[in-house]
Amino acid sequence: MKVLLDLQYLNVATTGIKTYMQELAHAARRFPHPEIEWIFTHDPDVQTSDETYKGPQSKIQKLNFHLDYFRWKEFQLPDLVKKHQPDVLICPDFVSPVASLPCRRLTVIHDAFFWQMPNNYPKWWRTYFLSLIKKGLKERTEIITTTEYAKASLLDHLGSTWPISVIYQAPKSLVTETDPQFLAENNLEKGNYFLHIGTFEMRKNLPSLVRAFADFLARTQSEKKLVLAGGPGQSKVMNDFPTVRDLVAELELEEKVLLPGYLTDGQVKALYAGAFAYVFPSQNEGFGIPILEAMGFGVPVIHSDQPALLEVAGGAGLAFTTGLQSDLTEKMILLDRESELRSRLIRSGANRSKDFSAEKFITAFQEIILRSPLV
Repeated sequence: MKVLLDLQYLNVATTGIKTYMQELAHAARRFPHPEIEWIFTHDPDVQTSDETYKGPQSKIQKLNFHLDYFRWKEFQLPDLVKKHQPDVLICPDFVSPVASLPCRRLTVIHDAFFWQMPNNYPKWWRTYFLSLIKKGLKERTEIITTTEYAKASLLDHLGSTWPISVIYQAPKSLVTETDPQFLAENNLEKGNYFLHIGTFEMRKNLPSLVRAFADFLARTQSEKKLVLAGGPGQSKVMNDFPTVRDLVAELELEEKVLLPGYLTDGQVKALYAGAFAYVFPSQNEGFGIPILEAMGFGVPVIHSDQPALLEVAGGAGLAFTTGLQSDLTEKMILLDRESELRSRLIRSGANRSKDFSAEKFITAFQEIILRSPLV
């Protein structure tokens, strides 16, 4: 059984989709199946390191990327299908070619954000991208998604024409050595800061976290800090970084809230290893990888009661009402005061994180690849 895995999008992918694609490719190599031959369109590490379309871009550069992406999906990838004659094509980035293909397709649609949150995307781009997604859902296609919540959301917007299967993904394999100097260089003490890692997209609700943290400090007189690591949102419409930065200044929290930007894996490991707690206030998620990463490092998690986060946490996190800043503050205070609660969350989180692994991730794909197609 030949399987062609499309890894082209790794040259621009960030956060969740980047982790998904990398871990899928690495798991396919690490846990081979005797009946499956994997063919990668690109070497995952080489494609990830491609800087051509990363960083600030002019309108011309952005247009060139979209042209390259379209050319890849609609011409170059179908040519590779003809060349390698796979039994299955996996597209892990929402979009499969419009062209008719002789093989089965597994198209990964990570969430329903494009339908659920239209105001978070430029109108023209959203219309164009949704058109690509829908036109690629044809012939022997099965949709793969990340959680039961994401599946229910996709059924609402796409209907039941295409079979949808849920595969729980694996958290990022942080194999790099921990950066031993990072905490000291940023005046951070182990066990004395709340942590969030991810892009500053509006749906992450990070301004609410900053306000909740300010209230936490006012009510507890704590010396704890807040670290918000990660880069800006992917577009001006979605980017909440300027709002967060200005709010930190307005609340005079420059010495308490750190905004270190993008970090290396070694720096990320240092932050996880030293955090008092991880806080995930997002209003909408398809999965929520940082929950598992934090739990795997023995860090208790406070998260919104958004359905996907509840599903992934499996009761091992401390949930607060989504969007209710006062409840988030109360949960931060509770965790700060109740050492037994923190210990219990650490234990339950460690157990929950074991339910998600690279081997389970790839095994679920292997089962779908080898079973008879549903359409």
